[in-house]
Amino acid sequence: MTEQTGRNREARDPEAVSKFVEGFAAQLVEAGMQRMPARVFAALLASDEGVLTSAELGERLRISPAAVSGAVRYLSQTHMVAREREPGSRRERYRVHSDQWYEALTSREAILKRWAVALREGVENLGADSPAGRRLAETQAFFEFIDGEIALMMDRWRVHRDQVFGGGRRPAEDT
Repeated sequence: MTEQTGRNREARDPEAVSKFVEGFAAQLVEAGMQRMPARVFAALLASDEGVLTSAELGERLRISPAAVSGAVRYLSQTHMVAREREPGSRRERYRVHSDQWYEALTSREAILKRWAVALREGVENLGADSPAGRRLAETQAFFEFIDGEIALMMDRWRVHRDQVFGGGRRPAEDT
């Protein structure tokens, strides 16, 4: 940790940090994320290292270890956080990467592909000329379109990220 980073951390108002965490979590909840995973994710995002233990999360958010565990399980399944062992310890810590949105979107890409395949089978089973078959075909086409757009958008994001942050360097991992 640099001297500047240490000074910035000391100068932070814990109330302001808490207000950000709760406010951003509320935005995530409004978008459809469960409340506790949203709070845990926002707390990780607001930490300088992007890494916290279960105990640290519980303390910062004033929640139980069970609440942390359930939230982290959800966030891990959605590729929003990664679990890792604390060096020299059996304790787990949880990391949010600077590319968590990229990871989350690309994991959704695989889901879209599976849904498109299932819908294609539905069209075949229901008949392409039936009202249900046409509705399924349109939904399938939508998912295939979105899948292609996500791939193109992710390519553009990598170029943009490199331009803004320099050669693949990730701000959250510079500490």
